[in-house]
Amino acid sequence: MSTTPASNPTPVPDASDSRSSPDARLQRPGAVAGAPPAIEARGLDCGYGDRPILKNINFTVASGEIVFIGGSSGCGKSTLLRHLVGLNPPQAGDVFFFGESFARADEHHQRELLRTFGVLYQSGALWSSLTLRQNVSLPLEEYTDLDARERHALSTWKLSQVGLTGYEDYYPAEISGGMKKRAGLARALALDPAIVFFDEPSAGLDPITSRNLDDLIVNIRDTLGTTCVIISHELASIMSIGERIIMLAKETQGIVADGDPRLLARESPDPHVREFLTRGEAQTD
Repeated sequence: MSTTPASNPTPVPDASDSRSSPDARLQRPGAVAGAPPAIEARGLDCGYGDRPILKNINFTVASGEIVFIGGSSGCGKSTLLRHLVGLNPPQAGDVFFFGESFARADEHHQRELLRTFGVLYQSGALWSSLTLRQNVSLPLEEYTDLDARERHALSTWKLSQVGLTGYEDYYPAEISGGMKKRAGLARALALDPAIVFFDEPSAGLDPITSRNLDDLIVNIRDTLGTTCVIISHELASIMSIGERIIMLAKETQGIVADGDPRLLARESPDPHVREFLTRGEAQTD
């Protein structure tokens, strides 16, 4: 089936105008002077069972930042993501969202904290038997009291935010890989989260589609104030939209660099950091 709908996809609207959006009812924390960081990892040990992968991870992410987490294969990027979003409990330490501990929260409060972030998984993780609008509606059914009409309107709005107007009733098998990533992002944005985690968003995409997704991420940040944490080793994206990169190393099981990727590529005292960020072109002696 062709992926051209009856009406052409619209540009991403100005989502900052909440007066015109049906999701104005959903509230999220905003960036306030003196407020705690959006995310803080404090003394975090990550692993599986008795096997440690990362030790003593400490960093903060301010509201509205676009931060990459990168490093060579096997350094623990995906493991860190799983611990940040609560899929795995830490072996030690804690993760705080807007100053509130996730590990120490009771089940009810953990559920509330989960509403503060969304996740775009590498595959998009769309249900193949559901339309795009139905996929986006799933978290609204789970976490809100919106009725069917309101969920329909909000799901349609979220798809328009990522440029998928006209594709609401398409199934995942009927659209391209880049469109699946956009639909997955619409679902991650369904609850109007303050934070979105991206798991290798450019994986499997051609360079132009990848760049378009980068532009969309920046647009979402600029219009909604969303904090974006991106797991990736895609250097074009890191250098184009990354304000910071937190680099992990398998050898040290920890953070080896944290800063502006463009500056680190030139000035990091660690030759392996410079080599990674320049595709091996930097001097490593």
